[in-house]
Amino acid sequence: MSSSIAAQNPQPLDQDQAARLNEALYGLSALQLQWASGYAAGMAAANGAEIRTPNPAADTGDALTILYGSQTGNGAQLAKDLDAAVRNKGFAVQLKSLADYKLAQLKRESLLAFVVSTHGEGDPPDDAELFREFLLSGKAPKLEQLQYSVLALGDSSYLNFCQTGREFDARLEELGAKRIAALVECDLDYDADAQGWADSVLSKLPELIDAPENLPRLRAVETGARHDKHRPFAAEVLVNQKITAGESSKDVRHIELSLEGSGLHYEPGDSLAIIASNPPELVRQLIDELGVGDDSPVNVDDETLPLGDALSNELEITTASLGFLKSWSALADNEKLNSILADRDRLGELIATHQIIDVVRQFPAKPGAQAFVDSLRKLSPRSYSIASSLNSNPDEVHLTVAAVRYDAFGSKHWGAASTFLADRIDDGDTVRVFVEPNNRFRLPEDNSADVIMIGPGTGVAPFRAFVEERAERSADGHNWLFFGDRNFSSDFLYQLEWQRHLKQGSLDRLDVAFSRDQAEKIYVQDRLQERAADLMEWIDRGAFVYVCGDAKQMAGDVDNALIEIISAHRNISSDDAAVELKELRRSGRYQRDVY
Repeated sequence: MSSSIAAQNPQPLDQDQAARLNEALYGLSALQLQWASGYAAGMAAANGAEIRTPNPAADTGDALTILYGSQTGNGAQLAKDLDAAVRNKGFAVQLKSLADYKLAQLKRESLLAFVVSTHGEGDPPDDAELFREFLLSGKAPKLEQLQYSVLALGDSSYLNFCQTGREFDARLEELGAKRIAALVECDLDYDADAQGWADSVLSKLPELIDAPENLPRLRAVETGARHDKHRPFAAEVLVNQKITAGESSKDVRHIELSLEGSGLHYEPGDSLAIIASNPPELVRQLIDELGVGDDSPVNVDDETLPLGDALSNELEITTASLGFLKSWSALADNEKLNSILADRDRLGELIATHQIIDVVRQFPAKPGAQAFVDSLRKLSPRSYSIASSLNSNPDEVHLTVAAVRYDAFGSKHWGAASTFLADRIDDGDTVRVFVEPNNRFRLPEDNSADVIMIGPGTGVAPFRAFVEERAERSADGHNWLFFGDRNFSSDFLYQLEWQRHLKQGSLDRLDVAFSRDQAEKIYVQDRLQERAADLMEWIDRGAFVYVCGDAKQMAGDVDNALIEIISAHRNISSDDAAVELKELRRSGRYQRDVY
């Protein structure tokens, strides 16, 4: 459960005061919270008050340490929820991001709980990379003194589902640590499994650590302004405008939503999660393939619904996850599908290329409505990089969305959320939304720092927010944008805005690469190579580098280009240049939001 936390026992604030304080503090940055803390302490000191800070555990041996690695923020929130629950039971606890954890501390820990995600094809979250590298290396210490448990988050539409969590769990056991609760692997619909894991960890604490009588307990105080996937905000659509030209092969939309009255706050770099419904044509096709009526009653989470409603609004019917394939294989009892499931390479190819409708058609079965529903995951929110600065656009949030439509295996295919936004909402309609913070993709707090932004296609979205925000701050650091797409005439997203920013001085440099405008394709990584000398000059004087967009190809190509540039400029090996790039990532000066 997402909640704000106020102290209880002793409780210096009544419930109304605590709620108002939480609402005032919600959404502030770490720097702003530190300032507010000092400001409040100064006021108390001025009134003659003695400031006392509770010290839950002078030694980690008396406390549970919760470590999290999170790419989208879900893991971080689950770790914070566990932290609150542990405190509420009166136990000492410490909460840290793996990015901030001192590796030398590991051998002194006695009780650890990990919440760690996996993204893409088995990649660890950015904030867990250093810890993972250390844990899997020969430098990791023996850990016979340690008891632990791991909650792994992932997406079963990828073959290496929950790989980072699995690696942590296995390696900790190999180093001699003992589990207090079994590894739990969570798919996109993680709430029930995550809660079960947390309950299991909490139940073991009385056996493992003391609960000091003087430890302040915590009580969740709802602010009334917090929206999440269980309580999304109904945002009114203000603008839904196609921003690619008619001759473009892409349909990219600029969407503006009203947040008026929501209390929602976001920072440049955050994402907006959309709760969409599935394409009606796809729902119809699946029902026809099953040979059942759309009003067939089915049970979803102990609620009886017509099949058509369940497929439209409750269940994932586009992406073919590993769990679905295993379930459908049992239902279809198809020899070819069974052989694919037994072959890792062929299975990976099937997951990457087939939607659920393709599997149902190529490996037919008539399992009945309920059996089909039971094979599906719950429909999960889709996240989009926010393309606006809240300071520049009060009470609004903007998105840049490419509608996914394509033909494959003889039929049409749709992206669930992208076509929902492009085709099925109009001005004045409402969309259910909530903010997903991304603290690993943030502008530098120092406004004099230079910024290099690399965002081809819709990957430019957060950089529209960055440039707006830097203009609002009157930041004196320089801003340099690399943008790429297919054609200048039809796909130059936000062209007039970039020209205006160049004229006003809020954008200092703009380099573009349009791959289809000449015989030889040119991409953003090619422009990076062409500007290598200037790029290294910016980096050497402290510039922050940001990349947003496609993880499968573009992000790796940009990484390789930067390694080549560093290698040539420093006259060092590619391996040493890769180490330097990794150090830039660890220091926060090279940040990526890739998907």
